[in-house]
Amino acid sequence: MEAALNLAKQDFDVHIVEKEPELGGTLRSINKLFQTNQEAEKMLKILVGQVKNHPRIHTHLSSKVKEVTGFIGSFVASVDEKGGESKFNVGTIIVAVGAETLKPVGQYGYGKMTSVVTQLELEDLMKKGEPLGQNIVMINCVGARVPERTYCSRICCMTAIKNASLIKEANPKANVWILHRDLMTYGVDFEGYYRRAMELGVRFIRYSLERPPEVIGDGKVEKIKVYHELRRREIELPCDMLVLTTPLIPREDNKDVSRMLKVPLDEFGFFLEAHLKLRPVEFAMDGVYICGSARWPTDVTEGVSQAYAAASKAAGPLRMGYVKAEAINAVVNERECSGCGLCELLCPFQAIELQPKGDRLVSHVNEAVCKGCGTCGAACPAGAITMHHFTDEQILAQVEALFS
Repeated sequence: MEAALNLAKQDFDVHIVEKEPELGGTLRSINKLFQTNQEAEKMLKILVGQVKNHPRIHTHLSSKVKEVTGFIGSFVASVDEKGGESKFNVGTIIVAVGAETLKPVGQYGYGKMTSVVTQLELEDLMKKGEPLGQNIVMINCVGARVPERTYCSRICCMTAIKNASLIKEANPKANVWILHRDLMTYGVDFEGYYRRAMELGVRFIRYSLERPPEVIGDGKVEKIKVYHELRRREIELPCDMLVLTTPLIPREDNKDVSRMLKVPLDEFGFFLEAHLKLRPVEFAMDGVYICGSARWPTDVTEGVSQAYAAASKAAGPLRMGYVKAEAINAVVNERECSGCGLCELLCPFQAIELQPKGDRLVSHVNEAVCKGCGTCGAACPAGAITMHHFTDEQILAQVEALFS
């Protein structure tokens, strides 16, 4: 939504395709935001209102992008929505599909015992003003930094600290423990928030993966047994509610979006940017950009910053009005092309297609999409494809010059 507003304020028409019946994503389930403790619902209401009322933004709710064809400056998106299928031309695309929270079914009694919830479910209870009990235990890194999911989700620790602090502020007599392996509170502001939580009376206990906490109870959580790393002994904590801090995980349909837009995923299933430092909101595929937790677990502040960056990158080629082709790209000698289609099959950027030429088919290269990787030139059985500024003659001349 922030990216859409940014582009709309620059007088570009923007289409938001949202698969849910309303805008807001995971933020709709959040109670308050760290570090300001601002109510998420109030902020979201203002933002959604701005999006809905902006004449340049066209919102497609309960919709899904079915197919995307074309290239930078000339994409065609096919969208399935309530009224049927619609198509519209777009110059650039921003991937902002977000992520979802892991549900740790089977871990620490989740799904089997009462009073075992995730942090996101706790947020909903706090929004509704539900009683939480006198003794609340939170366990961090549930489903994260384990063999099947080795990454740290980054925002989980701050979420636990935020909710623990809010519980202590609402009920100073409540006992709140956070059981953690390490704490990710990066930056001066987050460190200050962490210190304030300790001042409020939130207690932090470090445990190890080799000796994880143990839930004691029959159908209902009664106690949590944990080995205290600093005291070097086991302790038991009374527990009225057990809160599991779980990581953000990639959405199930990320693979479909990846194939449709021809953009890569990393080993965990998040979208992989072109370069972590130099091109953090871009893909290798020109005209497609990324922001938010689709790229990696991200808090609201970082997500908004990335949205502005992605909008800035997406607006650049639209303002310029033309696309600069790569200096090195493939060139087809149509007289020698046999029309076998091998180059079309192998091209990783789908920059080549067979087109009729008289009574036969020949390969045609879209220079706006071609990245000059040379795959087609190396594979062409007829030797009909060469690379601009990288011809066989030029390469052989370099070799001869080297050894002359």
